[in-house]
Amino acid sequence: MARTGLTAERLTLAAAEMADEVGFENVTVSALARRFGVKDASLYFHLRNAQELRARVAVLALAEMADRAAEALAGRAGKDALVAFANAYRDYAIAHPGRYAAAQLQLDRETAEASAARRHAEMTRAILRGYELAEPDQTDAVRLLHSTFHGYVSLERAGGFRHTPRTTDATWSRTLDALDALLRNWPR
Repeated sequence: MARTGLTAERLTLAAAEMADEVGFENVTVSALARRFGVKDASLYFHLRNAQELRARVAVLALAEMADRAAEALAGRAGKDALVAFANAYRDYAIAHPGRYAAAQLQLDRETAEASAARRHAEMTRAILRGYELAEPDQTDAVRLLHSTFHGYVSLERAGGFRHTPRTTDATWSRTLDALDALLRNWPR
């Protein structure tokens, strides 16, 4: 019998909150059950397994990130759109480190196609249309942007930039300037 008040959505949100608090790698069905004061078996009425729980957190994070990015992009084009998108991505990763880590989870094809991952790609491609990139350059640029954003955020969160007095915000700003210059002068 299902425990009153427990739903898959409530469990997903609690797991996402837990991921931000203790790290996505520490989110388990057992840890989530302890949070609700129930036995592990009680959660399996709402979840098939731990992998489904992890995928649900990833899907939630992708949707939240897409919503923030879409809001940031509204009415912007060119460099302004690039900067708004990048800042939404970075701000989310800093505010929600566990959810951000979950968003990197490799999802099965069906789950990925039903998630907001497609929205991320569409928004990135919309930004790149302002730089007049055609295929295959557009795909290469999408990968470059994601790699740069993810790499920077990952290093920043891990403390990889602490060895210098220059602020990470200043370097981030220059990185976005450099990306804009590269995109405007993409090798043909």
